[in-house]
Amino acid sequence: MLRSADPAVQAQGAYGLSRLGAGAQPAVPALTEALRSKETLVRENAALALAQIGPDAREAVRALTELLGDPEWTVRRQAALALGQIGPDARAAIPALIALTQDRDHLVRKAAQEALAKIRR
Repeated sequence: MLRSADPAVQAQGAYGLSRLGAGAQPAVPALTEALRSKETLVRENAALALAQIGPDAREAVRALTELLGDPEWTVRRQAALALGQIGPDARAAIPALIALTQDRDHLVRKAAQEALAKIRR
């Protein structure tokens, strides 16, 4: 589903994987690739799925960190939440998350602060 040419199918596939939680760990490479989609909902749902996978999604840290600069606030927020769920293995994202604490959107700032707290534990 994530490799479909139809963005709606990709978004649904990523959302479906988010419902599996840690059981979706084998899909981490495909979800990481989906983070590069041009479609906002695909990026957002892929980050959501990675957040639900949690620490086993650590190979996506670099791609999620890049997503912190996304033009869509919902995507930035979800990427920050995903990094927080990955936890201490997402330490490389700390500088970008610190910068995100100055974001213009309150929900993004809050997500960045929560992620930093979880990563620093």
